[in-house]
Amino acid sequence: MDTLSYKTISANSKTVDKQWVIVDAEGKTLGRFCSEVAKILRGKNKTNYTPHVDCGDNVIVINAEKVTLSGNKMDTKEYQNFSGYPGGRRVTLAKEMLIRKPKDLVERGVRGMLPKNRLGRKLFTNMNVYVGSEHPHAAQKPTKVEI
Repeated sequence: MDTLSYKTISANSKTVDKQWVIVDAEGKTLGRFCSEVAKILRGKNKTNYTPHVDCGDNVIVINAEKVTLSGNKMDTKEYQNFSGYPGGRRVTLAKEMLIRKPKDLVERGVRGMLPKNRLGRKLFTNMNVYVGSEHPHAAQKPTKVEI
């Protein structure tokens, strides 16, 4: 019998290799784009993916204002905020949000695709979204990833 021994490698905070990646949102469909960013944040694109460890990369999203929505979602998709007071529900259309707060559109999409626990909250801090193509992370030497 062959004496090969196979070991399952489980990543931890010391063995994780975190990189900085930059992703351009120009012309991308919002939901498909956000799911790819969530995969990179989570580390599912790496071979040493471990579900309970932050093994994903730090992601810089540029051109958040140039993301698109398919169909007539621009006029019909609603985002809700609730102040906590009676009658404090506020509804914003995707079209208005893209004009006023394009960062929030991408951030809400990605946050909804991450785990709803303390790991998900930690993973969300690894993402930086910017309107326009400029970002202050040149010192980290991010590599461009095509989605």
